[in-house]
Amino acid sequence: MLSKLGIDTIRTLVMDSVERAKSGHPGTAMALAPAMYAYWQFTMYYNPADPFWPGRDRFILSGGHASILLYATVFLARVKDIENGQVVDRPALTLEDLKNFRRFESRTPGHPEYGLTAGVEITTGPLGQGCSSAVGMAMAEKWLATHYGRPGFNLFGYHITSFCGDGDIMEGVSAEAASLAGHLKLGNLTWVYDSNAISIEGSTDVTFTEDVAMRFRSYGWHVLEVEDGNDVPAICEALKQGREETSRPTLIILRTVIGYGAPGKAGTASAHGEPLGMEELIGAKKAYGWPDDAPHFTVPDGVRERFEELAGRRGAKAQAEWEAQFAAYCAQYPKEGDELKHIFAGTLPEGWEKDLPVYPADEKGLASRQSSGEVLNAVAAQFPWLVGGAADLAPSTKTLIKGARSVQSPSNMVQEGAHYDGRNIHFGVREHGMAAICNGLALSGLRPFCAGFLIFSDYMKPAIRLAALMHLPVIYVFTHDSIGVGEDGPTHQPIEQLAQFRAMPGLTMLRPADANEVVESWRVAMQHRAGPVALALTRQNLPTLDRTRYASAAGVARGGYVLADCDGEPEILLMASGSEVSLVVGAYEKLTAEGVRARVVSMPSFDLFDSQDKAYRDSVLPPSVRKRVGVEMASGFGWDRYVGLDGTVMAMNSFGESGAAAELMAKFGFTVEAVYEQARQLLQRAD
Repeated sequence: MLSKLGIDTIRTLVMDSVERAKSGHPGTAMALAPAMYAYWQFTMYYNPADPFWPGRDRFILSGGHASILLYATVFLARVKDIENGQVVDRPALTLEDLKNFRRFESRTPGHPEYGLTAGVEITTGPLGQGCSSAVGMAMAEKWLATHYGRPGFNLFGYHITSFCGDGDIMEGVSAEAASLAGHLKLGNLTWVYDSNAISIEGSTDVTFTEDVAMRFRSYGWHVLEVEDGNDVPAICEALKQGREETSRPTLIILRTVIGYGAPGKAGTASAHGEPLGMEELIGAKKAYGWPDDAPHFTVPDGVRERFEELAGRRGAKAQAEWEAQFAAYCAQYPKEGDELKHIFAGTLPEGWEKDLPVYPADEKGLASRQSSGEVLNAVAAQFPWLVGGAADLAPSTKTLIKGARSVQSPSNMVQEGAHYDGRNIHFGVREHGMAAICNGLALSGLRPFCAGFLIFSDYMKPAIRLAALMHLPVIYVFTHDSIGVGEDGPTHQPIEQLAQFRAMPGLTMLRPADANEVVESWRVAMQHRAGPVALALTRQNLPTLDRTRYASAAGVARGGYVLADCDGEPEILLMASGSEVSLVVGAYEKLTAEGVRARVVSMPSFDLFDSQDKAYRDSVLPPSVRKRVGVEMASGFGWDRYVGLDGTVMAMNSFGESGAAAELMAKFGFTVEAVYEQARQLLQRAD
């Protein structure tokens, strides 16, 4: 009876919150209340008094539209709040917060937001993202357990559980992530699939008739089925079996009725994304046996106490044991303990940058993807929890950590010596899944990077956007960044991608001009904790600039800097990013030889430059100098704010073509001579 009362309390809070908001998704939350109660009360190891405890189980509500289910549970479980990364002695959510569901500036937004509400492990909204990122969390737990495990210590035995629905399972990203999870035999991962056969357009029979159980068995998953979504003992048993199955991930197919209890809307699409209406709400409460005279938002005596008695005590006991074990571990293994403290705090290890290379001037130079690979390896040697890989492109993106083993289940026998604590992750041709998995890795304390050609970032953008929303320090290594790709043709030549990423709030985009700018770009990326960083790198060689003649590459940290200058105020400004910087430097030398006062500005990062104060920005781009040329082998969108109304942007206004890189650059006007001629035309134009 106590379980039923707790479940019905969740359901009524869900209905009341959505009805008061006049907006929301009550049906899924009503259907999943028994599973939520079973998981939190009888299965999960989580201490509401410390929602950041490193040894906790992770719960991911992938169907973020059902956020009120999580909020109601966080409220009932008395999860404490977090402020500036520290637990504070106040509740994460109050009853008033539930009453303010979906309202402006509430702590209970329409979809769960990481960092806003304690108890929310990840921002979920777009379907498929949450359960896919849960794969990254499971990989991180395996990595930590393997790398830091020692005899007699079990610091990382936590389990990751994601509630997902038909929409999540339909999304392609979840298929990518599930396939990799099955290959890696992630026995610390459970997806609870809410199979209610309803989507917004009606019955899933109109679009979704595949055998999900068979599909996941083919992935290598352990598949269980619970026919009654209200059967708490059966749900508990399935969750228990999923936890005990350590050799493969588990999918629990849970048959539920959306909007359970609503007399006219249960099992229908209208229960999905709109309030039930007062008549249906009253009817549902009556079906639960809720007192007719109980006011809205009633929490019966004993419900919250029951959460404390079961979930709270179990979690507190587990954390106390973990804390004692961690103290003993640090005493016996101080080096490893210190590393773990850095991981938990999200800080950099001492000396991480001590071996960063310095590149001498070299007219031939090297591709920035090549220098990036060298810098990555220099950093990785001092940064043990820097892990990552590519979507089957590590040889091309130069993102293999040399001397490190691969992330694999040791039972796969794919590569000798491979194990879960490898540092090279082979994501396969799964760009979207790769980006979502990296979000899970970052949320677990590891420092992930992932790589691909810049054009394929189109497949990754939804997960990158969530990384930016959550301020996660994921590093994206994008190579083949322009028409310099050459013969692969327009399908592989990025045009609009730089502009897209520069438009994304919270993402820092860097396009370095030579090997030393690559070094500084990695320095920025490693020190940046406020969000993700993307590097755009070349396939073709770039001259390494003579830094005794030109300015230090340390200017990269400010996004844009004066690379080459003149005496007095310049007559013209020449700006570029990446490979095109060497073109404007060549034009600068010709103009200077003719007595023209010219300035070269390297612009590796619009984001960083725009964040500088006005005095600095004006010192680099003096407002009085109106003759300006911006050069970039991509869409010119965004350059107008730097070149102004009187300047010119030399950019791509079409897709590229197939051919040798030098031929394409000549055809589309990206040569020293073309930049010089454009500058000359501006100089000859009357003010």
